[in-house]
Amino acid sequence: MTTEMTMPRRGAGPGGVRLRAAVAAALLLARLKPGRLRGVLTVLSRGARPATYDDTLETYERVVATSRKCAGWYGCLPRSIAISLLCRMSGTFPDWHAGVRNAPPFQPHAWVEAEGRTVGEQNVTDFRPLLKVTPRGR
Repeated sequence: MTTEMTMPRRGAGPGGVRLRAAVAAALLLARLKPGRLRGVLTVLSRGARPATYDDTLETYERVVATSRKCAGWYGCLPRSIAISLLCRMSGTFPDWHAGVRNAPPFQPHAWVEAEGRTVGEQNVTDFRPLLKVTPRGR
């Protein structure tokens, strides 16, 4: 006996349009030069409250479930930007980092932190942050 089943669309449900918009914007912003990207994220972080770890982790999981490009290792930059944008839509902003591996081989990486903890990443202690954007009060 079989049961008819309908799978939910990616990004469907509450916040689906905002989630897809944040991912699309992140994919575009990821093409910017590092200084310009930091400037855009700095402007966006103004007036935001620091994001909580639990909210940022939930946002991380939603972004990864919505976008295949953001889910993989090479999607770290658009993923971290999308998480930051989506958190900002709710009035908060995580600490956004971009850096490189401390020892050879060269490897860039981007990630977010909330409440002093890395969100959704295995181990970033091997990476040295080169760019950092934190929430700024008014």
